[in-house]
Amino acid sequence: MRSSGSTRSPRARPPIVRWVWVVGDDHPRACTGRRLLHLGLARAPAARAGGWAPPIVLDPYAPEPLSRADRAAAERGGVLAVDCSWNQLARAGKFPLARPDGGFGPRRRLPFLIATNPQHYGRFGELNTVEALAAALYLLGRAEESAGLLAGFAGGPAFLEVNRERLRRFATARNGSATRDLERALFGGGAAPSRSSAPTERSRSSPRPRSPRRRSSEARR
Repeated sequence: MRSSGSTRSPRARPPIVRWVWVVGDDHPRACTGRRLLHLGLARAPAARAGGWAPPIVLDPYAPEPLSRADRAAAERGGVLAVDCSWNQLARAGKFPLARPDGGFGPRRRLPFLIATNPQHYGRFGELNTVEALAAALYLLGRAEESAGLLAGFAGGPAFLEVNRERLRRFATARNGSATRDLERALFGGGAAPSRSSAPTERSRSSPRPRSPRRRSSEARR
């Protein structure tokens, strides 16, 4: 029997499961998705057992941005990033429609964030896979998991530093509509930078805005 003076320690929350689907058209040496799988920091969709809740898919073409309203769904099924080439996505003009074993849950885009990976440093939206998953975790209220995932990746810690204020404000949005309001406020009261293409190494999860200093046909390698 517990003594009256004892206190019950809070139950630790299980981490949100990270899923990575490697499409296979990205350069292996620049592929953070493959590295996440190799390090055991993410799982491949083929490893999903029957009866599991479907994960939220990070899709740069999705109209609805990820927000804390998606937290319960993410805690049930996890978050899935598709690791593919920005060049291929730009040419296709759409997100991959085929899917690995297992169903997908709702599709969500990330709000506008700045990449700090070596291939696309300073570009809006051109996040690699580890940046995309880390951003999703932060927005879902898992800041510590976000920082832990980025540790050891080139440009990883800088991602949270460069985007700290944006992430902090986006994480307070109660739903997708509130996130869109914040995007308009953060980008001068008008429309946020326009999407010219899509996602994750490239993570294909955050919308890819057009850069004024580069041709729109130029995509992440």
